[in-house]
Amino acid sequence: MKIAEIKQMTTSELAERIQTEVANYKQLVLNHSISPVENPSQIKALRKTIARMKTVLHERELNK
Repeated sequence: MKIAEIKQMTTSELAERIQTEVANYKQLVLNHSISPVENPSQIKALRKTIARMKTVLHERELNK
């Protein structure tokens, strides 16, 4: 997900999406620990996406 797409979301949508992505990330890491995932770079990409979303959310909180 690109930063422009993230910035277009509302704050509540962004908070919900962060929770969903964190749950997906945890599940992916758990699955990878049991048996290797086909594309382990998914883990890294998902972690970066979560960080981007949290950054935008934090910026919005600071600007209020």
